[in-house]
This record gives sequence, C-alpha cells and structure tokens, in this order.
Amino acid sequence: MQILVIAEHDSAELRPATLSALAFAQSVAQATAGTLQLLVLGHELASVVAKGVKYSPVFVADSPELATPVADRYAQVIATVVKDQSIDLLVAASTSQAKDIVGRAGGLLGGAMASDVTGHSFEEGELQLERPIYAGAAVATVSLLGSPKIVTIRPSSYSPAESKDVTNEVHNLTIESSSLPNQIQLESVESKKSARPDVTEARVVVSGGRAFKNSEDFERIVGGLADALEGATGSSRALVDAGITPNELQVGQTGKIVAPELYVALGISGAVQHLAGMKNSRTIVAINNDLEAPIFGVADYGLVADVYEAVPELVRKLQQQAN
Repeated sequence: MQILVIAEHDSAELRPATLSALAFAQSVAQATAGTLQLLVLGHELASVVAKGVKYSPVFVADSPELATPVADRYAQVIATVVKDQSIDLLVAASTSQAKDIVGRAGGLLGGAMASDVTGHSFEEGELQLERPIYAGAAVATVSLLGSPKIVTIRPSSYSPAESKDVTNEVHNLTIESSSLPNQIQLESVESKKSARPDVTEARVVVSGGRAFKNSEDFERIVGGLADALEGATGSSRALVDAGITPNELQVGQTGKIVAPELYVALGISGAVQHLAGMKNSRTIVAINNDLEAPIFGVADYGLVADVYEAVPELVRKLQQQAN
C-alpha cells in the first residue's frame, strides 16, 4: 500500500497532531509491507523538511502561493501528488485545517473517506477503521470501498511517532503558480495570544463551564489553576456562546478533541457533547456544586463544591507547595 501523510506545521516544527497521523500510517505500512511518504506544503520549509526526513521520505511543495493554507490551492496540489504517485491511502490529522482542505481534496480525487478515526485493525487483509458516532456514544467499525482511501486521524488516539536517526530522501515538487486556483484569499487570523500551550497539545487542560459569569472570573480562576499546573485553558460551548471565552478554547463535539494526562473540569455539567471532546483523558477531575452533574459519571476524582471557593484555595495550596 502506498501511503501519503499530509504534514501540518508552524514553518519550523511538525505539529504533534501530524506525528499521531504518522504513527497510524507507520502501523498500516508495516502491516501491508507498504511505503510511506510525507507531504509538506508551504513556503520556506527547510526547517520543517529537516524534521520530516527523520520519519519518512518527504515530498516538498514550496511556493509563495502556498505560504498560507487555503483550501483550493492546497487541495489541488494534494490531489495532483496523490494521482502522480499512485497513492492508495491519504492520511491527515483530524484538525480544523484538515477539515477545510482534505475534504476538498477528497472531492477532487473521488475514492472513499473516513474522518476522525480512533483505531484500526486488519481482518482478512482488509483495513478496518474505528470512528465515533452519535457524539461519541457509539463506535462504528468501517471499511472503505474505493480508491484512494482518505483518512483523518483523531490525534489523541495515537501516540506520536518517534523520529529515527536517519535522513530519508527529499523530493522537491515543481509548482506552477499559474495553474493554481486563486479563488480564496486569507484575510486575517484572529487569535488571542497566550503564553499557555495549545489546548490540543497540552499535558494538562483546565476547562471552565457555565458556573463562570464573566471573562475576568474565568481568567482568574480557570486561568489561575491552569498556570499553577503549567497547563492550558479550555472552555465549554456555553461560555463561547456567551462571549466569555474565544472559540479556540472550546472543547467538545463541535470544538476541539483533547486527551491530556490530566483534565480538570470546573463548573462543567458534563453534557454529552462536551464529554465527546475529553472523555479519553487519562485522569479526569471534576469540581461542581451539583452532586447529580453527569461529569461525575466519567470523573476519576470529584469534588462537590463551589468553584469560586474551592479553586482559589487549591491554587494557594499548589503555590505553597511549589515554594
């Protein structure tokens, strides 16, 4: 099986989500005696390529027109590489960027697609893919009929691939700027800068829910505990809808999927949509003043208390312990 993994990066490093997609691809390649390549798109990519060759051979699409990841151009380049290289399986991480780009590439390629895959196996030599349905209440096992097969991987379901002390081949692709579509332009990216790690990549995530009435309280209590634990902040959809927290912090079925070592839910009731985004966390701690809150059903440790009282006290004790 010929496998191609789409790399996401920050122009210097491969994103952890891509390393999880690589782990899936490596497993499939080993089981099928197949080959694996990484596709890096963008501009001024030397640093990213230097990291990528530690995992597999790399195809490089480097052009000023690819400096920003817009769907029409990226999808066309991806589709062209898949066709030219006779790729059987196209793999990407299940991220907001991939949702925009990979689906469009799939439309150009045809074939069959499974998104947000959380596990895989082989039965009689056929690849079986596990993916959550009904907001994570059930898991479907599917096989793809058609070629190429297109798969996006939930990053939290696969441990990141490990680099090897080798240097694989680099294949530079010729990009004809005039042939690229130009119907989409990136106007701006609105994001609140933070010294905290990204919620999808953090070892510890502290999330706040409906118990918080304004942004100041959220930052003081949720942010304060996150800083004490050197973690990231997350949010329920209720706070995003209320304008208290930015969309980029939302954890859940319609937000970001996380699986940190420690997830702390503060004032979060535990609606099924939120649980779908964090229930695979290694350890879950919940603080809520409602004894009947569904979050306690998935929590490893629970405290029935007012977050406005309990969390500041917890932060003080952590700070005393650190000193």
